[in-house]
This record gives sequence, structure tokens and C-alpha cells, in this order.
Amino acid sequence: MIELIGVSKHFGLHYALKDINLQVPTGQKLVIIGPSGSGKSTLIRCINMLEKPSAGQVIIDGVDITAHRAPVAKVRQEVAMVFQQFNLYPHKTVLENVSLAPIVVCGISKEEATESALKYLDRVGLAEKADQYPAQLSGGQQQRVAIARALNMHPKVMLFDEPTSALDPEMIQEVLEVIIGLAHSGITMLVVTHEMGFAKEAADRVIFIDDGSIIEDGTPEHFFENPQHDRTKLFLSKILR
Repeated sequence: MIELIGVSKHFGLHYALKDINLQVPTGQKLVIIGPSGSGKSTLIRCINMLEKPSAGQVIIDGVDITAHRAPVAKVRQEVAMVFQQFNLYPHKTVLENVSLAPIVVCGISKEEATESALKYLDRVGLAEKADQYPAQLSGGQQQRVAIARALNMHPKVMLFDEPTSALDPEMIQEVLEVIIGLAHSGITMLVVTHEMGFAKEAADRVIFIDDGSIIEDGTPEHFFENPQHDRTKLFLSKILR
């Protein structure tokens, strides 16, 4: 589903990504872990071209979106992203937030988009909040609305950029439970997170990024029980204490 070939990204003299090669098969749940500033968020932002790679290729479902005149906008419709901040429209209801993109971007009728939006709001446990506004919701509820909004585009791939980092601790679990539920639905997912429990429970595969490079890649069992790289061992020794 996703292939990165020799992807690098630099900001001035700083290289955020260094020659990344990565393949993510259809349906895989990939969790991306690493210290702050290691390049995790830059990696997934390059996958949907929110950041344009300085070098290399990004191929999604057979389409090289880094190629000249690539249909980036069309591919983006199939690659949904959930950010750290919820980015909901404050002046629109929950239902309007979730149904807007299919109407505007995909040309779906309001009735069809609304019906689908209600289905996904129910899936994230918020159908009863459809007529409320974002300011009336908790942070965890707003992030669940953002997930429903992403799902309502019927994506082939979902990217999560530290989806719980802006939440109060007691709200984190409700969002993680929704994402874990999605992990069993067959959708391809890439999740940047510091939540080690989530990685153990939901991931098929974990990669560890440090200083712009992938230095560990394996199953959750391999990553947590038998890491090979000294940098990974040091990171885990600090974060799992």
C-alpha cells in the first residue's frame, strides 16, 4: 500500500529524514516510535505530501505522488490524517464537521454524507453529540470526532500524528480504544505515538526512528523484548521505567 524509496527531508542544513526506505503492506498496523525531534511526524507528513520530500519517492497504492504532475489531491482523498490538534471548525456542529469534506471534496450528496457521518459518529461513540459544537465537547471527544471525520472519507490509509499528545491523561484511553477498534477493521494504519501500551496491543509492526533514520524494525514482541540496537535499548530503558 505504501512504499518509501530513499526519502530524505531537510530544512536548511538540518536533515529531518535520511534515506528512508519503508514498505507498508495493505492492512498493516505500523506504530512509529522515537524521541522528540527524531523525524516521526515528518515521515508521515511526507506520506501525504504535507511535507514534500527533498529526495526520494513516495508511492501509495501504486501511484508515485512525488512524480511531476502526480495526482496528489486525488491520492490524499484516500489517505486520511488525524493530527495532534483536533482542527475542527468551531462554528459548525459535530455532524457538519464530519460530513463537510465528502460533500465539498468528493461531491457526495448532503444526505449521503450525513448518513455516513452518523454511522461513523456512532462508531466512535458520539452519535448523541451530533448537534453540539466542538466547544461543548471534551478534548477526548473532539479527537474522536476528528477520527470520525477522517473515516467519513472512506480512506484506504489512516495516519495518526501523536493523536493523544494534546489530551489530559484521563482522556487518552478513550481515544486509544477507538483507534484499537479501527486496528481490527482491516484499514492500513500508521500511528506516531508515545503510548507503549497501545503499541503492544494494536501494532503488527513497530519501527524506531532516531536522528532521521530507522534503526529498529520488527514485531512488538521483538521491539519490546529483544531490541537489537543500543539506542533502542536506551530509549526503552528510560520510557518503560
